[in-house]
Amino acid sequence: MSSVQNTTNKILNKKNFINLVKLLVMVLIVLGVNRGVQSYLGEAAYDSTGLGNLSYNAALEQAKSSNRLVLADMSAIWCPTCRKLDKEVLSNSKVQEVINQNYVFTRIEYESDEGEAFMQRYDVNGFPTLLVLNQVGDKLVQLPLTFDPEKFKDLLNQATNQFNK
Repeated sequence: MSSVQNTTNKILNKKNFINLVKLLVMVLIVLGVNRGVQSYLGEAAYDSTGLGNLSYNAALEQAKSSNRLVLADMSAIWCPTCRKLDKEVLSNSKVQEVINQNYVFTRIEYESDEGEAFMQRYDVNGFPTLLVLNQVGDKLVQLPLTFDPEKFKDLLNQATNQFNK
């Protein structure tokens, strides 16, 4: 190979490497921005539910003192399906009425120490996952995911009638 070809190959390899690094940086920036936007939208959707922000342990304590069940929602703030559940179901006033009357609500964030422990304890492998727990944290039932507020309300009432009192 001539020295001109060697020099040309080195230049092309260096340009290809630089272009690859630029592409990777751009992809990382886009992913970071997307995650930030998704998290912002998720926080806004959850805030619109008005269900509060009790920790898992605080929810168990409040359930004991008020003689109610715990409705535990395992979610990720950036999860579009979780956001849909918040907007279409948990923000519904009739659903909130049933939750507030019969349950203590807790949201467990996937990316937290509490979330990791919760996933291990209850063998949760996706989100959103909605569990009805008794006052000591035993799992009574996992509610099927639905985006129909009326159906969700019926599921809550069934669990209440089956497990409460």
